Amino acid sequence: MAFFSPDRFSRAGILHRLQQPRNLVVYAHDTAMAFVAFLTAFFLRLGPDFLDSRPDIIQMAATFAAVAAVTYLFTGLYRHVWEYVSAKDAVNILRTATIIVLVFLPAWFTLARLEALPRSLPFISWFLLVMLLAGPRLFYRVLKDRHGRGSMVSPDATPILLIGAGPEAEHFIRKPSPAYRIVGMVTARGDRVGQVIQGVEVLGLNEDLVKVIATLDAKGLRPEKLILVGRDIPGTTVRQMLSLASETGLPLERVRAGDDNDLKPQPIAIADLLGRPQSNLDRASMAEMVRRRRILVTGAGGSIGSELVRQISALGPAHLTLVDNGEFNLYSIDMDVRRWSGNISCNAILADVRDGERIKDVIAREQPDVVFHAAALKHVPLVELNPLEGLLTNAVGTRNVADASVAANVKAVVIISTDKAVNPSNVMGASKRVAEIYCQAMDLRHVGTRFITVRFGNVLGSAGSVVPLFQKQLEAGGPITITHPDITRFFMTVHEAVELVLQAAALGPQRNDEGALYVLDMGSPVKIIDLARQMIRLAGKTPEVDVSIQVTGLRPGEKLSEELFHGEESTLPTGMAGVLIARPRTVDHAVIAAKLSSLEEACRRRDEVAALALVADLVPELRRSVAAPAKPHLKIVK
Repeated sequence: MAFFSPDRFSRAGILHRLQQPRNLVVYAHDTAMAFVAFLTAFFLRLGPDFLDSRPDIIQMAATFAAVAAVTYLFTGLYRHVWEYVSAKDAVNILRTATIIVLVFLPAWFTLARLEALPRSLPFISWFLLVMLLAGPRLFYRVLKDRHGRGSMVSPDATPILLIGAGPEAEHFIRKPSPAYRIVGMVTARGDRVGQVIQGVEVLGLNEDLVKVIATLDAKGLRPEKLILVGRDIPGTTVRQMLSLASETGLPLERVRAGDDNDLKPQPIAIADLLGRPQSNLDRASMAEMVRRRRILVTGAGGSIGSELVRQISALGPAHLTLVDNGEFNLYSIDMDVRRWSGNISCNAILADVRDGERIKDVIAREQPDVVFHAAALKHVPLVELNPLEGLLTNAVGTRNVADASVAANVKAVVIISTDKAVNPSNVMGASKRVAEIYCQAMDLRHVGTRFITVRFGNVLGSAGSVVPLFQKQLEAGGPITITHPDITRFFMTVHEAVELVLQAAALGPQRNDEGALYVLDMGSPVKIIDLARQMIRLAGKTPEVDVSIQVTGLRPGEKLSEELFHGEESTLPTGMAGVLIARPRTVDHAVIAAKLSSLEEACRRRDEVAALALVADLVPELRRSVAAPAKPHLKIVK
């Protein structure tokens, strides 16, 4: 809360807070301390007979205490819980004491012209007031900390070793759980080794973990768990500690300390292995784009679409339209929206983006301000086996949404694309590239609707992705199958991906970058075999011992590595962390429109050869080949 927030000036708010018994006691204590501080200052300045020589001192002290009482109401000092006193409270005490002295001097000048007030008295009073306000709080905090650590830890508590020696670790130690006994800490910071935090010693560096545990074991203090503590821990650190934990045979868990509700250790999640730093998002512009506007989401029941709906509904749209061609997915997301925001205006519509007339009617009737187009067929092998379906949904369907949005005067259309559209080796990627080309051409026409195309890589845990497959294989006892030992992919959590999509969508209309592509910074690519090994370790098993990893060979249309930019797409920063701009490789709108019409005709008449020839013409970089799978179930030996 701000130092002088409007709530603090509210008479009703002040009275309500002072009705709380604890607040009233602290308020009375602090006011009495101001009176005592002023009298003590005179005692130190004039000696034990100060009241005999200065009968007006009581009146002065009462005025000083009255000024303090009023100041406390605005600084809120009486509301801070003593057992959690911190550096912020110390700053507030210093600030409050300073304000009291600075207000008292002109107040007493008005009453008595500051006559016979020793010049040193305000300084002495300030110092004493700080001591009398801070001292009891600090003493109470120390007592509570000692009592808490001494009484809460059970004799049967699990011994644990903390990984991390920062403020989050200190917070975790200060709020002990009776289930745990902390035997030490390791850290990435060399200057912390040998130091003690809240009575717990930093025993070594992260890379010394195995040696530290051996030393503790020799002393009879071997931990039973390793707890990773901290915020925004890099994925490389999490993966390193998971490997070291596997060497020691100890389970690794994580606690995101900093909030009292987050102090329970949790198993390491797949997302922790990415450990991407939190992007500094412009949430105000994201909220402004959605708040009190009509929003339509296609593919609303899919992995990306449902997360889009969740985040959009939290921003307070005027109306939300959910479009999906899957009955169950649409039903599920509609029920979710009503559970998240019971009073939100929402309409669920069964429709297929491949049906141009239906989509035109839906968008004309719903009149959205912004359309998020997330409907797509994205499973590479399935689209490779059913190319006409992929082209109809991903390319023709995108054109249908774009044309219908322009006809309905939609302000902005946000297109979800993929890294597989860059130098595609499969129909799915090529179909998404055709969709990009069409929307870029539409954006360059200045038709009154902005087209914002957002490109990113794999979404961790989405339907059809490798993570759910690995989890099912692990549940079955293995083996885990990968298509190639050197295959890599970009990964991002669905929450982060959608946040950055919303950021790009808010950023697009503010810039004069017609036809540009917004590309999400995916960080470094992840080797799939490493991901498989880490998931085996997360399951408490040893790769190649408990669970084997087997190669099945590259699938048709599958590449060893994906790219986010084509060689001819120059990149520019946007000024927003996590989002880059790729300058467009454009095609004239009349050309792409005519070829898309021909593509639709070929798909409708089930002419696969003609359809793929048109795609090859539109996307000359397409290098599609039907790969023959390698010998399956070839075990990889570490």
